[in-house]
Amino acid sequence: MDAGLREPSFYFVKAIAILDNDGNRMLAKYYDDSFPTAKEQKEFEKNLFNKTHRANGEIIMFEGLTCVYKSNVDLFFYVVGSSMENELILASCLNAFYDSISEILRKNVEKRALLDNLDAVFLAADELCDGGIVLESDPHQIVQRVAIRNDDIPLGEQTMAKVLQSAKDQIKWSLLK
Repeated sequence: MDAGLREPSFYFVKAIAILDNDGNRMLAKYYDDSFPTAKEQKEFEKNLFNKTHRANGEIIMFEGLTCVYKSNVDLFFYVVGSSMENELILASCLNAFYDSISEILRKNVEKRALLDNLDAVFLAADELCDGGIVLESDPHQIVQRVAIRNDDIPLGEQTMAKVLQSAKDQIKWSLLK
């Protein structure tokens, strides 16, 4: 059998990661044994960040893997697949993940907002991909499944800090329009 041919597989994604602007892990999910230990994962993330944090591209071949990435303010989003993987599938996965996070964070995609909503971000990652298999590529469906919305909580049950944050967000977006 030809070595260039491979068996078809649904396991497209090897890893999903979000790193901050210093290269520190915000979220990372590995779906195979390419990097079995936490030390190897951290080393890979550090090297990947060093290779991509100044680049303007969206895709690189790195350590025998296809990596698609996107940066915004102080966060870097990565989706990693095998070297034989279709870049369009990985890019679609990345865009769905980024757009769902953007919608969850109400277009305020930055480190602090991500940390404040880390539970919803982890759920979004789980809704996007399970065990390396892409489950959903529509960001609106992912957000709908995560379904964590502060707007649905009555004002009497919200903490004062959340009420003030909600008011601040509404004022900010009304000024930006």
